[in-house]
Amino acid sequence: MVERVLVTGATGYVGGRLVPRLLEAGYQVRVLVRDPTHLQGRPWVERVEVFQGDVLQPERLVEALRDVKAAYYLIHSMRAGEDFRERDVHAARNFAQAVRGAVLERIIYLGGLGDPNKKLSEHLRSRHEVGKILTESGIPVLEFRSAVIVGSGSASFEMMRYVVEGLPIIFCPPWVTTKIQPISIRDVLDYLIAALKLSDKQLKAHQIVEIGGSEVLTYHDMMYGYAHARGLRRLMIVLPYLPIRLCANWLQWITPIPAGVAYVLIESIRNEVIMRDDTARRLFPEIQPRNYQVSLERALRRISADQVETTWSDAQVTYTGDIHPVTLTTYEGLLLERRQRLTSASPNAIYRTFTGLGGKRGWLHANWIWIARGIIDRLVRGPGFRRGRRHPVELRVGDAVDFWRVEAIEPDHLLRLRAEMKVPGLAWLQFDVTPHSSGKNLVTQTAFFEPKGLPGLMYWYLLYPIHGWMFSMLIRRVVERAEKTIEYPLR
Repeated sequence: MVERVLVTGATGYVGGRLVPRLLEAGYQVRVLVRDPTHLQGRPWVERVEVFQGDVLQPERLVEALRDVKAAYYLIHSMRAGEDFRERDVHAARNFAQAVRGAVLERIIYLGGLGDPNKKLSEHLRSRHEVGKILTESGIPVLEFRSAVIVGSGSASFEMMRYVVEGLPIIFCPPWVTTKIQPISIRDVLDYLIAALKLSDKQLKAHQIVEIGGSEVLTYHDMMYGYAHARGLRRLMIVLPYLPIRLCANWLQWITPIPAGVAYVLIESIRNEVIMRDDTARRLFPEIQPRNYQVSLERALRRISADQVETTWSDAQVTYTGDIHPVTLTTYEGLLLERRQRLTSASPNAIYRTFTGLGGKRGWLHANWIWIARGIIDRLVRGPGFRRGRRHPVELRVGDAVDFWRVEAIEPDHLLRLRAEMKVPGLAWLQFDVTPHSSGKNLVTQTAFFEPKGLPGLMYWYLLYPIHGWMFSMLIRRVVERAEKTIEYPLR
């Protein structure tokens, strides 16, 4: 058995699910992350060796690879832009160079399916190129080329889910008839783990293994299958032509997927992604891939039970820094707006500030807007703004805070409020404070919204200019108040 393995991309969708399964299988796991604070809250973080480093800054890569027998390379860009290929190539080359001096048996890489003899999208070509670059290390590379991954939280699955859920009539571009071989995330993880057990004789210098589900479908079939599983009646009209850029911009408003990521997905979707050989079956006969219906039903169950382990947006998909003032993305199938600020205030001062919101103290900025929202809520028979709060400074789970309800609370760390006002969906507001590598504390304010159909999406986007302004001022005032109240209790 391989004693210790390195996982890059451990904060991402696949990596975040692979790590706990490697631990269950008895492996020692080392993870390479740019900022260890991004692993906070992962139930397995205390059981792994966390190594801080960046594949674009290769100085520490050699140390990260020391005493490792196998390495998973799960890093790639998922956004449009002229420099994505250069970033991916640079990262892979750095990794290959660092591996040359390591005692390593194999590199396991997850890429994308697609016939290299045909015209592939830029991102699929880049994924293939990364696999070739990794072979420059001189270490055997096992490259899995996967079709569309079906699983709760995957980008392609979330894009399809929001379109089918939100639109009774769907105008489809012609590429929805492209043949694909969707694969369950569980099968992908099974292949990745089984790769550690292959003998040296079974490996080539560059072993390509195409993996997919048990049936060949089209995107049209996938959407209809989803609608059937959810009991939805949907009319899908295939148009002869729709520009990719137009589709991506449209999806940005219909789904939580940003236009840049949507463009990447659509561009790749136009390529036929089906298995062309049986290498996977020969090397891994014990793995019997699931069909689409089984994979879909499992994903829906996990979403319904709020048991989504990771999402496509978990990893920071940019190399320009770790602190993002504002991020619009998804989390467990929800629309999400996250704002972050660094501060020298103590965790206790920050915690006492955000747990002191509401009631007579108000919301620190533009309180009249919060009151007006409460009046509107009363007019539609909601709880309104009159409930205040049980205690001026103390909170406990179940307490009312104006038109919110305390759902979770952790001293000096976290507060989550669930909205009880009338909205076309479900909403939460969460504050948390965590230590940052700079020595300061990171304050994160997150608004979650689960829209109910098209009215919910319209509510989110039409009111976002007002909400965005209010939430930006709210976190600013929380930090300012905390910095002024470090040495004495908030009153």
